Amino acid sequence: MSKAVIEHLNLELATAFVQSFNARRYHWMVSGPHFRDYHLRFSDLYDAVEGTVDELAERVRMLDGTPITTPGQMESLSVVKPSDTKKRLSAADMVKEALAGEDKIVTLMHKGIEIANQAGDPGTADLLTRFVQIHQKEAWFLREMQA
Repeated sequence: MSKAVIEHLNLELATAFVQSFNARRYHWMVSGPHFRDYHLRFSDLYDAVEGTVDELAERVRMLDGTPITTPGQMESLSVVKPSDTKKRLSAADMVKEALAGEDKIVTLMHKGIEIANQAGDPGTADLLTRFVQIHQKEAWFLREMQA
């Protein structure tokens, strides 16, 4: 199958891992007014993102590729960068950072759908079309939490 599709799927996989790690950080570190709402929202976010990880890796294998597996690969390939653990973020900053990540993921998935379609790979295009809806929903929820 297409090397470009496999490479793109590994970008998606790396990005999903990093976004999930970030969401866990927010979930664990959030405090202040409306703590429970933020805590649960970030839990829902990492559950949604983690729900895509296995299918992305399995799709790479289906296409006879090798999915990335190391933290170094994840960090270097991801379009979402790890949240800076040296910075103490307010709940609003966490939402802003998570939303920026979701927006990047949606853009990346749109590009992946194009790559898959150009390669004649409707299976990958379908997978990413399904996942882009998940990330659009997460972005919507985060957008609605902003003041």
